[in-house]
Amino acid sequence: MGIGLGIFLLVVGAIFYFTNVDSSVLDLSRSTGNTIGLILMVGGALAIVLALVMNAQRTRTQHTTVTERRGAPDVVERRVERRVDGDGDEVVEQRVERRDGTL
Repeated sequence: MGIGLGIFLLVVGAIFYFTNVDSSVLDLSRSTGNTIGLILMVGGALAIVLALVMNAQRTRTQHTTVTERRGAPDVVERRVERRVDGDGDEVVEQRVERRDGTL
């Protein structure tokens, strides 16, 4: 929007500065038209420069997304292995795999 506004002000300022506006609606003398045109062109140039500076700052910013998880991780798979060791005792081993890949 800033660049478009700057271009618009430049064009209107150039029209006032370089042409002689004589109409019943706008009663401007040549010196007044030149002054208004010059002011509008300077304002348009300033608007373009400010818009370009703001766009350059916007592209250099970094956006960081933080995802916070509360509580225990969700369990995807739970395995229980029962086996008998060499002494004849039953050994129960439970293994839990989580979504984040840890055991």
